[in-house]
Amino acid sequence: MLPTFSSRVFLAPMAGVSDPALRLQCKKMGAGLVVTEFTSIHSIIAKEKQLKENKKTIQEFLEYSEQERPLSVQLFGSDLLALEKAAKIVEPFFDIIDYNMGCPAPHITQQMAGGALLQEVNLTQQIFNTLVNAVKKPVTLKIRLGVTEASRYLFKDIAEIAEDEGIQMITLHPRTVTQGYSGNADWQMIKELKEISNIPIVGNGDIVTPEDAKTMIDQTGCDYIMIGRGAMGNPFLFEQINDYLTTGIYKKYTFKDKLDAFFDYLHLTTQYNIKFSNIKSQAMRFTKGMNGGAKLRPKISQSKNLTELEKIMNDAYV
Repeated sequence: MLPTFSSRVFLAPMAGVSDPALRLQCKKMGAGLVVTEFTSIHSIIAKEKQLKENKKTIQEFLEYSEQERPLSVQLFGSDLLALEKAAKIVEPFFDIIDYNMGCPAPHITQQMAGGALLQEVNLTQQIFNTLVNAVKKPVTLKIRLGVTEASRYLFKDIAEIAEDEGIQMITLHPRTVTQGYSGNADWQMIKELKEISNIPIVGNGDIVTPEDAKTMIDQTGCDYIMIGRGAMGNPFLFEQINDYLTTGIYKKYTFKDKLDAFFDYLHLTTQYNIKFSNIKSQAMRFTKGMNGGAKLRPKISQSKNLTELEKIMNDAYV
């Protein structure tokens, strides 16, 4: 069974973004579920072997904190034996195992993973069957519409197979793989998926304000919503959406609040092995829309360590 979620708003898995510090920050701000950055099944197997030799667990590789729970781990890769093995390795540590069938990045789709799988119905069925039978934790799925515009209704077939095989929740980002992040997410497709499904549906795509969130729920009837790029440098969005859905109003945050939030994030990063390049990228996102943000970003880009970065961000208060 799926765990109980504290809100209807989830944080999406985003490579280089959904690190454990940002996930924890979003959780504290009201995210009902957070998901790890998507992770290759082969890297999980290789890392686990290496860590076992040093009497360590996969938690050293897939870092998280107990405060993030319920916590979902997102996997990608289509080798069935490796998939079963990786799922069993991560199962003791996570509450949900999510499977990625939506990533449009060519280096992922070329290895028959992510969004490329949408056109492989037989393999997809085997993947779902393998995952559901390998673990006792709930298995969920993240998909796109199809690969190209001509195959934009593939998601319906995939969703039916997923439900038949025991997948417990589906997140739909209603763009095709070839669209990437261009154009608009077609929310009508979320509505159509909800109408044919007996399991919870999570709507994802183009939610950047509390008003967007309410509109998506009202238009599609989806059970939950997932925030991706809208949450970059803006963990406040979860609180704002939760407040807006329950009271119709929400608190506005200032640029100073955003800077404060970045320093909260920075403080959290000290507990984890997050690459400095990723922390710099997060700093860039926190300055988006900020007065003087455009002048700040080249300085952030050139910073060589945390001390320099902290000074640059501190100077932004003046």
